[in-house]
Amino acid sequence: MLKNINLTVYEQDYLLLLGPNGGGKTTLLKCMLGLLPVKQGSVRYNFPNSRGRIGYVPQFSDFDVFMPMTVAETVRSGLIAHYGLFRSYDREAWKKVDRQLETLDITHLRDEQVRNLSGGQMQRVLIARSLVNEPAILFLDEPTASIDGRSREGLMKLLEKLNRDMPIIMVTHDTSAVASSVKNIACINGELHYHASGEVTEETLEKVYGCPVEMLAHGVPHRVLEHHDHKH
Repeated sequence: MLKNINLTVYEQDYLLLLGPNGGGKTTLLKCMLGLLPVKQGSVRYNFPNSRGRIGYVPQFSDFDVFMPMTVAETVRSGLIAHYGLFRSYDREAWKKVDRQLETLDITHLRDEQVRNLSGGQMQRVLIARSLVNEPAILFLDEPTASIDGRSREGLMKLLEKLNRDMPIIMVTHDTSAVASSVKNIACINGELHYHASGEVTEETLEKVYGCPVEMLAHGVPHRVLEHHDHKH
């Protein structure tokens, strides 16, 4: 259960929600998205039409990759909130789709079935789907969980580029996702420990993860030590 959460996301922020599995990261994310009710307190956005201007990339495991859909159709599904389930898509809608395919460098996959994609390619498709409605803020839930190291590096570069135009909030329990482009870090395990300027100490990570943590260097990924009794 989350308690004593007080968090501000700033304009052009790149915020990492870091912590162990079961620590409440996804719960907090869904509260911020309005997918879960907030029992105490409130979530407020300072831009107009906030509900329609939020981009959300769910966990890879939450998306049915065996759906008989092409890449273009999957990206287009991000416009359902605007067009509805039964309204036909006009030329402008397809222009938005093609624009995001180009942005994510997956135009060559436009007519490919999503079931044939690699993990890294599918992650880019899901990001394109979240961006097609031109959101003002982007949320990602465990985006590095199902991709290899090379795809992860490419994803980090992509997020750094997207962050020039919008704030990004990324949830992960993977300390290797702490890239130099991250601006602020919120460590969560029931409670929140906030770190401005992307700096976090060994002591804080040990408190959050409940196990020894080795810090390699500032701006370089952290590593949780293998030999301990806690699961994360």
